[in-house]
Amino acid sequence: MITFDRVSKRYEEGHDALREVSVHINRDELVFLTGHSGAGKSTLLRLIMLMDRPSRGQVTIDGQDLALVRARSIPQHRRNIGVVFQNHQLLFDRTVFDNVALPLIIAGCEHREAGRRVRAALDKVGLLNRERAMPITLSGGEQQRVGIARAVVGKPKILLADEPTGNLDPALSAEIMDLFEEFNQVGVTVLIASHDLVLISRLHHRIITLREGSLVSGSVS
Repeated sequence: MITFDRVSKRYEEGHDALREVSVHINRDELVFLTGHSGAGKSTLLRLIMLMDRPSRGQVTIDGQDLALVRARSIPQHRRNIGVVFQNHQLLFDRTVFDNVALPLIIAGCEHREAGRRVRAALDKVGLLNRERAMPITLSGGEQQRVGIARAVVGKPKILLADEPTGNLDPALSAEIMDLFEEFNQVGVTVLIASHDLVLISRLHHRIITLREGSLVSGSVS
């Protein structure tokens, strides 16, 4: 599903964010990506989203070499990928419903179908009764659930999460991870960057570890 073949990424200032990383993530797999701050976790996710391009090596998704995806086709590529951020990145002047609907509006989804999908996503994360609430009135855990609903409302094949529990207490963190497992069980490939080793070690999924941009464990499932 997702393959990195000897991928390196050097930024203009000379920093090597990734060094010769080779790893394969299977379709329908849930994988954790861990390592110290600056180890290269976010860079790896950015390469999957085509927010960056590798300096060397090849990234493929579903057999598609991402080097062949032209700039005008990047939006279409990203429609197959849902992304959850640590800080939620919600629009605080829009309702919960409008935040979740945003990717569908951008994609030109028909209004009635968009409403059906938004309510299904909110129901999945337990927030259907808060669709008209403003994000500022929600707890941190609820805001993260809105972010997850927004990430999955377009029915992506891949779900990426960058430190999704970094601002949450242990109980809420466990609830959020349960949601990711539920989406994985219905056929979504999930890759979660997290430094919470205590939490992710209890969940019995493969852990990929980066250190100073290099892969140190977890290359093979």
